[in-house]
This record gives sequence, C-alpha cells and structure tokens, in this order.
Amino acid sequence: MGAVIGDLLPLGVGVAISPIPIVAAILMILSRNASGAGNGFLAGWVLGVVTATALICVIAGSVGITDGREPSTTGSWIKVVLGLGLVVLAANQWHERTDTTPPDWMNALDRLTPVRAAGLGVLLSAVNPKNLLLCVSAGVAIGSSTITAGGKITALIVFTLLASASVAAVVLGYAIAADRVRPGLDNARKWLQDNNHAVMALVLLVMGAVVLGKGIGGL
Repeated sequence: MGAVIGDLLPLGVGVAISPIPIVAAILMILSRNASGAGNGFLAGWVLGVVTATALICVIAGSVGITDGREPSTTGSWIKVVLGLGLVVLAANQWHERTDTTPPDWMNALDRLTPVRAAGLGVLLSAVNPKNLLLCVSAGVAIGSSTITAGGKITALIVFTLLASASVAAVVLGYAIAADRVRPGLDNARKWLQDNNHAVMALVLLVMGAVVLGKGIGGL
C-alpha cells in the first residue's frame, strides 16, 4: 500500500499544480456568479479525476497486467509508453512557452452557470490530454498493484484528494475569506497565465521521468 501511495504522490501533485484549472477556478470565483460557478467547477473537476482514474484502474486490473507480487512486463511497458507520452507533451509545452495568449474559452467564464462550470471541470480534468495522461498513469499504478480492493479504493481517494487540492483551495479559500484572498488570487492568475506553458512543461517532464523510471525498473 505504501509503495502505491508513493507512486501516486507525484502524479497527484502534478495534476494539482496544472496552471490552467487553477486560473479557471480563480476567474470563476472572481466572476459575477462566483459561488455557483466555483462550486460547480470543483464538483466537475473531482468527478472527472475520479472517473478517469477509476476506469483505467478497473481496466488495468481486469486485463491482468500483474504477475504475482510484481507488475507484469505488459504493465511495465504501459508505464514506459505513458512516461514517454508525458515527456513529449512536456517538450511541446516548452516549445510554446512564449505564448501567453489565454484560451478563447476563458473569455466566457464570467457567464458560466454552475452546470456548465461543472462540465468544464470534467473536460479540464478528464479530457485534457495533459491531465488525462497523469490520471491514466495513476490508474495503471493502482490497477496493476496487488493490494486489496479496499486498498485500491483508498489509493483512488488519496489520488483524487491530491489532484483536487489546488482547485479546492481556491474555491474554499474564497468562500471563507473572499476579501483577504482576492488580491493574491488575482496576482496568481496573472502569473500563471503568463507562465502557463513553462510551468506545465516542467510538471510534465518530472512526472514523465517518474512514470518512465517505474516502467523501466519493472522490465
């Protein structure tokens, strides 16, 4: 169990510090529909993370990519491929690091309803390729392990909490002390928008190296 949680920690942190969802959450809570949109986005984000990761976990367990106490060669190769995919995405993000233009969908955040905000949360967490690869890596790590079903559920919960920590901190922090956190959040938004690609490149590179190393170590 401890080894699985150890594998999940960097992946969960990698999802949590993705700049785009943090910026989106900040923009929503600073919008006209602050409370509704922010809560909806957080709910959608959690749903997307847990659904994507759980699905991969079930698939990884059902196809039998474990062999006794150790992950099978198939499981290790899957991790190698995932790790390489993350490294490729990191290179692409670094190449685009000078582009500070915010995505078009950010211009509509001020008018989002709670339901649409929840849908955006699902898209950014479970459909966005960068975060999806991290969730897939986490699902493979959990599903290919030999821990009990209860242990896998616990690991899934831990990963989801880690991956949702930053978005939850923004939404809940604003709900508790809106006037205090507003200036800091606005400054954080500007910095993250300006450095989105560079931050994401470093995150993906580190996560890719971790997953790739785990895969190579199992061969």
